[in-house]
Parts: sequence; C-alpha cells; structure tokens
Amino acid sequence: MSSNSVTIVGRSSSHFTRTLRMLAHELDVPYSLAPLYDLGSRAVADYAGNPALKIPILVTEDGPWFGALSAARELARRARSPARIVWPEQVKDRLASNAQELVLSAMATEVQVLMGNAAGASELPKARASLVGSLEWLEQHMPAALAQTERADAVSYLAITTFCLVTHLHFRQVLDTTPFAGLCDFCAAFGERASARATEYRFDAPPA
Repeated sequence: MSSNSVTIVGRSSSHFTRTLRMLAHELDVPYSLAPLYDLGSRAVADYAGNPALKIPILVTEDGPWFGALSAARELARRARSPARIVWPEQVKDRLASNAQELVLSAMATEVQVLMGNAAGASELPKARASLVGSLEWLEQHMPAALAQTERADAVSYLAITTFCLVTHLHFRQVLDTTPFAGLCDFCAAFGERASARATEYRFDAPPA
C-alpha cells in the first residue's frame, strides 16, 4: 500500500474517467487529474504512452496503467480507506453478471455514438438500439442484480459503473433516461455519495 499521489489522465466529461475517479475517492487515494483536452489527438504521449489512444490511464511512480478496470485494481492496492470493492469476478449471480456486461457494453457503445457524432457520421441505428435495449433490460433487472453485489461495508463496481453510465447518457443527451425511472432513482440516491458529488461531469477548459 502506498500513500503516494497518482495522476489520472482522462476527461471530467468521461464516464470511464469518472469511474476511476470515484473509486479513488471511495478508497481515499490522493490523485490529480490531467485532462486530455483533444480527444482526437493521435499522439501516444498525450495518452501517457497508451498505444490504443484511449482513456483513462492511471500514472504511478512505476508507470502507466491502461484502462479503467486495470487502473481501478491498482487504486485498490493503494487504498488508505477500509472501503471494500466488489469486483466483477466476485459476482456469481447470473443477473448481476449480465448487468455488469451490459453496463460496460453500453458505456463502450455510447463512446461509439459520441465519436460518430463528432465525426459527422450518419445515425448509428444499431448502436442506439443496443443502448435502448440494454437500458430496458437494466431497468427491469438492476434491483435484483444490485442486491447480489451490495454489501454494508463495500461498494460494487457494478453500482459505480451503472451510475456513471446512466448519468452520462443524461449529461451528453445521448438518450432520454427519464423513461427508466428505476435507474434514475438509483442514480439520485447513489449520487449523494461523496465520491459522486466530487466528480460531477463537466467539460474541461484548456488553460488560457
């Protein structure tokens, strides 16, 4: 375990970055955010050496950790807080496992939609159908799925990523989330956590 501060390379407007930042707060790991202002950059150096040109990246004294889940595990190893994380592989329940798969798939699909929109691409009907179908399934099954992962002394990766996904869909106006009342109610309650309040979505402004 280390108390050294780490750096998260990402964006305050990114759901994958917020997942990592929320975990850092939950685990009481000090960090600084190094915003990636130009998401269209092809310079590997802008991504802390990640050749896939994707965020987030956790930069430690030992080097970079690529991707939210890999970086999240390194944060857990550095935790100064007794908070525990329920990881995806610890979930044995079928509904909870399917829920985690759909949440992570929807997060990736949303990125695809946003990148397509930014590039001026035509509508992506299958991607949007995937998002709607996933949200409909999650609306129906998430209460039972979360019941299998939540512990009084822990927070689950499923809960954090679900919160980051649904609130991001609303923030970026990719999908109207109001029909999914159960998911919205969950986000309203989960959003009271200190980690959620400290990491609200916003667009990073480059220094003048």
